[in-house]
Amino acid sequence: MLKQQSHIVAPIPDALRNKALLTVEDLRNRGKADKHAIDELYALIIELTENGLDFFFLEPLRRLNASGMLMGMARVGISSMLKGSKMVIHKVLKKLDDKSLAAILDFIEEIIFEPETSR
Repeated sequence: MLKQQSHIVAPIPDALRNKALLTVEDLRNRGKADKHAIDELYALIIELTENGLDFFFLEPLRRLNASGMLMGMARVGISSMLKGSKMVIHKVLKKLDDKSLAAILDFIEEIIFEPETSR
């Protein structure tokens, strides 16, 4: 669905892509929104979020050769944003049922793309 719409992208390391896809597959096969599944999903979402925040907020500053002080201020802001996000994500995931777990797994699969090959 996302490929049919305009969208922004954030690159992720191959290791994170592989981890995400393996986690989705494992949780989908288990099919239960139990504590273990919620903990695994929470860790994955946080790692994807941290990666995206770094790319969208810190990477432009790195490309502009921002000063250490500016980078430090940006990191503090991102850290605060991430702390708030973690609380919300944890609260939402605690209430997951099996159907909602499947929907989130579908979404994660939808946003993970393989690198395009050169032609």
